[in-house]
Amino acid sequence: MTTTLRPEGPETPTAAGGRTRRWRILSNGHPVGALRTTGTPHDGRLWGEISELEITEGRGRGRGTFGALAAEEVLRHWGCTRVDVKVPESAPIARALAATLGYTERMRSLHKRLTDAPALPAGLTARPMDPAALQDWLDGGTERFARSLVASGLTEDQARAKAGGGGRTLLPQGTETPGVVLSSLYGADGGPEPCGSVWVALHLRDLPDGEPLAWVMVVEVSRAHRGRGHGRTLMLLAERECLAAGVRNLGLNVFADNEVAIRLYDSLGYAVTDRLYGKAL
Repeated sequence: MTTTLRPEGPETPTAAGGRTRRWRILSNGHPVGALRTTGTPHDGRLWGEISELEITEGRGRGRGTFGALAAEEVLRHWGCTRVDVKVPESAPIARALAATLGYTERMRSLHKRLTDAPALPAGLTARPMDPAALQDWLDGGTERFARSLVASGLTEDQARAKAGGGGRTLLPQGTETPGVVLSSLYGADGGPEPCGSVWVALHLRDLPDGEPLAWVMVVEVSRAHRGRGHGRTLMLLAERECLAAGVRNLGLNVFADNEVAIRLYDSLGYAVTDRLYGKAL
């Protein structure tokens, strides 16, 4: 049995300036599935992704494995030095395949359907983020994100490239950027320093049913205020802001090794939708 890839259509550019192509998986020349390879640039480096992997005929015969290995060779040829694959939580066989091929879980995507606006704990108040504090907050968040990426398996250079300056790019008008919420939480002592802050994109994309999906981009408790439950309160604040804007679906990413955060989100009713696996090529 010979398993190969054949282009299903022409290679096309991505909105981010990368390249993508969909492939048919063939067994002895007969179509048995398909997948997509994508290369996304990050600070001059190309980041690989395998997606839309589906075996339509002859499952359990290793065709998914051969298809994924062939896709990795395509990405190597494109110059990618790493590859990620996002696997739905509902696909345990695909998760097992990722582990077999040497991928490690890096991140999880979570989702919650919002109903009623939760109350904030007594004595805590929320205010729009101080525009003068935004840049330092973004720089600190980028540094923490890069460190977390290294802990998830990336090299220092890959992490720096991935973290980049995304905050400044996604907030071209700072705290006045349309479609975002940047809120800070203040304690009952009335001190000038916030307990923490949260950044929510109110419309990351549309769900299959057409409803908007909001996304927690960053949630951060100030170092001096950690261990007091403010992370939970900031998430409640994010939910309140979404409902105030008429958005009833909220998602976020969490690193797979952040057990404290995973327990928090689970206790708040967030469910895993996808798991991101990656490895070096």
